[in-house]
Amino acid sequence: MQARAMARSVGMSPRKMRMVIDLIRGRGVNEAYSILKFSKKAATTPIEKTLRSAVANATQKAEKEGSFVDVDDLVVREAYVNEGRTLKRFSPRAMGRATPILKRTSHVVIVVDRADHKE
Repeated sequence: MQARAMARSVGMSPRKMRMVIDLIRGRGVNEAYSILKFSKKAATTPIEKTLRSAVANATQKAEKEGSFVDVDDLVVREAYVNEGRTLKRFSPRAMGRATPILKRTSHVVIVVDRADHKE
């Protein structure tokens, strides 16, 4: 039973976000929370918010189906960052010129699923 959450147009470049999302891919949800909590990167805030949304979606989906899902059994199956729309701004420079400033945005997608118990 997979559950998915997406955060669109997060105001941070995809390159910076991918450095953080690579740390949690394939890990347990509780381990991912602790990694995000103790990381110094600014990208942890929107990624943690998206992860919490995916976990909440998993519990809601399980309740709708009439089953129970334990948060400790959830694993981050997929986590990736796509490039969003680029905001184009201009900054004044010397001698009446203007230089473009590209403010990049990101789309964060996190998919959680139950861990496979092969005991």
